[in-house]
Amino acid sequence: MEPLIFVVRHAEAEHNVIMDFSQRDPPLTLKGFDQASHLAKTFPEPRSISVVLTSPLKRALQTTLKGFSQVLALDSVGEDGQNGAARLLVDRDLQETSDLPCDTGSERNILEELFPNVDLTTLDKDWFVKTGMYAADEEAVILRAKTFRKKLWNIVKSVQSGQSSSSSQKAIVVVTHSAFMQYLSQDMNLNLPQAGWNSFRIKEKPDGEIVLLPT
Repeated sequence: MEPLIFVVRHAEAEHNVIMDFSQRDPPLTLKGFDQASHLAKTFPEPRSISVVLTSPLKRALQTTLKGFSQVLALDSVGEDGQNGAARLLVDRDLQETSDLPCDTGSERNILEELFPNVDLTTLDKDWFVKTGMYAADEEAVILRAKTFRKKLWNIVKSVQSGQSSSSSQKAIVVVTHSAFMQYLSQDMNLNLPQAGWNSFRIKEKPDGEIVLLPT
């Protein structure tokens, strides 16, 4: 059975409260950490999670680590959920859509200091620069979302290939941002609360396009 895809919005961050969008890469508030802790307690069947993909912005990383700590073995992360550990992948494709300071990520060395147990080698030195596919214009965001859906499709196939027919259903978690998840799901009405989630199936259309379908 194909894995379920859970798209998760990050918990409350400082700019969500003070509405200061000039602060670069703001962290979670205390309420945000509480929301992420609640996510850890209420997320359905966390042991089914095989892979967690997250935006590299601080608020998303903090939500991921607090909300899914029970399944992430950060010192020895397992492959595709083996040995009870979900694989954690940090992916710049999942960053927010705008080029405001609040939606611009931190340098990798700063993130390495803040998150020493997280593998950040997927991030280039200038990963946070908003150019090309990462520019703030809609055409670039649509392309980035399409690129990530294809990547997600390949991850799903990898998880399926390592799963026996009698295995319980696996899940993949995607932690991202309120605007980008609308492009990812191709649903501009998607409006999740902080630390909220929706579940999807991933499908390949006859023309080869990869889409997410709500369950």
